[in-house]
Amino acid sequence: MSKLLIKNVQLINGVDDNVLENANVLIDDGKFSEINPQSIDDSVETIDGNGQYLVPGFIDSHVHLATEFQPLDQKIAEPFSYNFFKSIEYASRTINAGITTVRDAYGADLGFKKAIEDEIIVGPRMVISVSALSITGGHGDSTNYSGIDVPLILPHPGLPSNIADGVEEVRKKTREILRAGADVIKVMATGGVSTPTDHPKFTQYSKEELEVIVEEASFRNGVKVMAHAQGEEGIQQCLDAGIHSIEHGIYLSDKIIEQMKAQGTFLVPTLLAPVSVIEFAEELGVSEVGLKKSKEVLDVHVESFKKAHQNGVKIAMGTDAGVFKHGTNLRELELMVEFGMTPMEAIIASTKTAAECLELENVGQITPGYFADFVLLKENPLENIGSLKDNDNILVVGKEGKILKDIR
Repeated sequence: MSKLLIKNVQLINGVDDNVLENANVLIDDGKFSEINPQSIDDSVETIDGNGQYLVPGFIDSHVHLATEFQPLDQKIAEPFSYNFFKSIEYASRTINAGITTVRDAYGADLGFKKAIEDEIIVGPRMVISVSALSITGGHGDSTNYSGIDVPLILPHPGLPSNIADGVEEVRKKTREILRAGADVIKVMATGGVSTPTDHPKFTQYSKEELEVIVEEASFRNGVKVMAHAQGEEGIQQCLDAGIHSIEHGIYLSDKIIEQMKAQGTFLVPTLLAPVSVIEFAEELGVSEVGLKKSKEVLDVHVESFKKAHQNGVKIAMGTDAGVFKHGTNLRELELMVEFGMTPMEAIIASTKTAAECLELENVGQITPGYFADFVLLKENPLENIGSLKDNDNILVVGKEGKILKDIR
């Protein structure tokens, strides 16, 4: 692979608070090679940053690339395979927004991940959960009170069904999901906002069931578990069972926050999810009960995020994209800043800390030896973090040194 020089940029490396002015970044064989190299051959391909800001490719720790909410009549009218082709667009939109790595929290199977790796389609690097374990009647159970089942994503070869009850069932189902190629195990530990038969405060799995899921995952080369966990009791059980990351974390007590900090548990707050559901409810086909619950949890969700941040909990950026429109992901950073983070803290939560949450040791930083994932920005994000939500301000996106977007 040829070398690439990105010159004349204001460099935010994703590691610390420093901004390196008038920097030059050399990429060699898909990795960052040198910062401010002493000499460069005239034949090296060059991108002139024109004094604009260069940041690492952003990481979204919680997406659903294989789906996007839509009105029910549209959903049931579409052929089964049609959604696979729409997912190609979702992946492209994600890149267009400056997201070069995602953790998919239910729906994307190994074939989707491999299609991106083999460059059959354009999309972000993927860490996949494949499915999401749920109890009968829980947040991952799509059966309505009418008895009609309207799944977010239909099970199919490569995507095992997700319902499991009791210790032995969850043990077997965890093994099935690992067999399907999961990099991480997702569990619905509490109820949620969008499903009709539960509530965010409802506890789903028992501590014993959660411990078995963690145990089975760890047997497979230390695979971690991420938990949709919104209610206080369910979050507490996740922490006691040794779960790696808490997704959403709406009801966080002082005790939970203290334990998360002590254990190094990650919080992936997804502040954008309820905000977008409320703003675009009709367009997304959100049910009346889903809209009502989103409004109910909004304020307490924000307060929990503020407390977690103030008390030093490790926060990794995640959005729940798919519950709302893909490609709007970086609005999450604006919300994180609105609710207490500095712009640099929000950027690091979306780069270095998110990479740590995903256990990826070679992304999330503009550092020699790391994969050359980068974004060239039109505006200074430290002065206007909200500029990131406009994809027209995302000028260039590179993944492993390959330019996937360039609208300069």
